[in-house]
Amino acid sequence: MAASLVVQRLAGVSGALAVAAGAYGAHGFKNKDPDDYSRVLYETANKYHFYHSIALLGASRCRKPAVAGALLVLGTGAFCGSLYHQALTEDPVLRKLAPYGGMFLIAGWLAIAI
Repeated sequence: MAASLVVQRLAGVSGALAVAAGAYGAHGFKNKDPDDYSRVLYETANKYHFYHSIALLGASRCRKPAVAGALLVLGTGAFCGSLYHQALTEDPVLRKLAPYGGMFLIAGWLAIAI
């Protein structure tokens, strides 16, 4: 299977998961204070999850879809995953992954550009 098709399918799955996570967050945090740190973390994770699901669609059309796609998937997992985890469990153990995830996301965007 071509790398571009794999990345395109990952984009679809990631987008679907972002919608599901957004729905969960809208209902799971419904009775919480809008300024609650856990809610802010969750909303940030969900926003970046959506953005980078869309970026994966672009990555499927770039010169090196496997490289750009892998970087974006790793970055989304590390960045968004660590924020989702902390928001849902209030356990900051994975928060050190977020900066690495951010670097992977930046690298993924650059891989799309070149």
